[in-house]
Amino acid sequence: MYTFLLAGLLVSCKKGGSKSSWKKKDGTSDVTGWHYNDKDQGGYYVAKPKDIKTGPGLVFVQGGTFTMGSTEEDVMGDNNNFPRRVTVNSFFIDKTEVANVHYREYIHWIENVFSDPQYEAVVQGAKPDTLVWRSELAYNEPYVEYYFRHPSYNYYPVVGVTWRQAHDFCIWRTDRVNELALIKSGYQNKNLIKQEMNGGGQDNFNTKSYLMGEYEGVPGKPKKNPLKDAQGRPRTTVAFEDGILFPDYRLPTEAEWEYAALGLVSENPAPRRSEKKRGEELIANKQIYAWKNDGYDNLRATKKGAMQGAMLANFKRGNGDYMGVSGGLNDRSAIPASVTSFFPNGFGLYNMSGNVSEWVADVYRPNSLLDVDDINPYRGNVFMQVDKSGGEGNMRDSLGRIKMIPENDSALADRRNYQRSYAINYLDGDSASRVFYGYGVTTLISDQSRVIKGGSWLDMPYWLSPGARRFYEEYESSATIGFRCAMTHYGAPESGSTKTKTGNFFPKRRQKR
Repeated sequence: MYTFLLAGLLVSCKKGGSKSSWKKKDGTSDVTGWHYNDKDQGGYYVAKPKDIKTGPGLVFVQGGTFTMGSTEEDVMGDNNNFPRRVTVNSFFIDKTEVANVHYREYIHWIENVFSDPQYEAVVQGAKPDTLVWRSELAYNEPYVEYYFRHPSYNYYPVVGVTWRQAHDFCIWRTDRVNELALIKSGYQNKNLIKQEMNGGGQDNFNTKSYLMGEYEGVPGKPKKNPLKDAQGRPRTTVAFEDGILFPDYRLPTEAEWEYAALGLVSENPAPRRSEKKRGEELIANKQIYAWKNDGYDNLRATKKGAMQGAMLANFKRGNGDYMGVSGGLNDRSAIPASVTSFFPNGFGLYNMSGNVSEWVADVYRPNSLLDVDDINPYRGNVFMQVDKSGGEGNMRDSLGRIKMIPENDSALADRRNYQRSYAINYLDGDSASRVFYGYGVTTLISDQSRVIKGGSWLDMPYWLSPGARRFYEEYESSATIGFRCAMTHYGAPESGSTKTKTGNFFPKRRQKR
């Protein structure tokens, strides 16, 4: 049967097909021999392998191994950051903390897209709590009124944002970046923006909804369109496999955040640039703060020059000293400072020590560093699946996002790698570990407790160490807590057009017989 089928195809090719199409060698399947991107051979489209583009605002962080946890005697007695060696894969992270102007952009979009009165709770729920500045024994009312809104504070870190709000901001940012990528590529019409901003409501662009075919938008007509369907006709619907869309923005894991804060790449005197030149993989004594130890005082610039003696971070120097004496001003900032101020670390990231503490993705547990995996460690998983109960065409919620529900545990019974969808308390508060948290009775730790890192303008130097960790409930906010976003880097751990290989490649040698 297969012989006759192949013969028929060859005859068809000789009569009306393109002979050159059947002879070309580029883009051929190693397992079938059929050609990719060829309408005469099935039209299976395969994008050329390429490195992921760096999304707006992000910096590439090459992964590696490091010692996560405390760096000096635990003077606070928390015992929650025992040192442990782990590995994180490469990722992207924001160069700076998310600023007021960025979050106001988000609010502007929310207010216009969800302008219908039925969405009033959505609009109000996205706004930061400016009352976090209020104090019974301090005059902070100007900050309550103006810190978030006044242009003077445009590029100061947004505060008063809960973990949940920060999480939603990341989803919004993913959709806006991908929507713009499609418009620039010509796969969505530019008039889509006006349509959305005129009270689009549920019918707004969402990446997952688009990829699942639940959202069409306003298709465009790209001038140069390499995308084809099985019959060779131009295709205007983009799939993730086409390499046009960005991965999701998200909050960084605690391990990613701490690794990025340490900036260990600066310890390597000869970074790998080719197969013939490699670094020495050196890690010196672990630094105390986000920049490499340099001199006696790790909080001030010690090298001779105009900046010698200048504070490297925004923090509380001592009781009642938030910015120094008039005429000197040791850090020139009584409250949060602009997001690009102070000394960047080895990865070029600003304010990983000081300014504002930052939300990370992890659920807090005192022993997380001992419990979690030693590669890409993270506690906080709830494994979800698409809710298809409404049928095709009805899988979006009122905000235009795909409805998700936890996986059914009964369907996971035969799996070896996991058997429960709710993994937040795995081996730490469930029947398997026989450890339980009595929230409100014996502890303030719950499954809604989220880790904060980095120290703030209100903190003493101890909390500026990347290994220090505290927690807040995910529905709470503070004048000392902000956030920055991250993004997964797919593929090879090195970045750049000449560094897309995974593994080591040696010269080919003929086998001896």
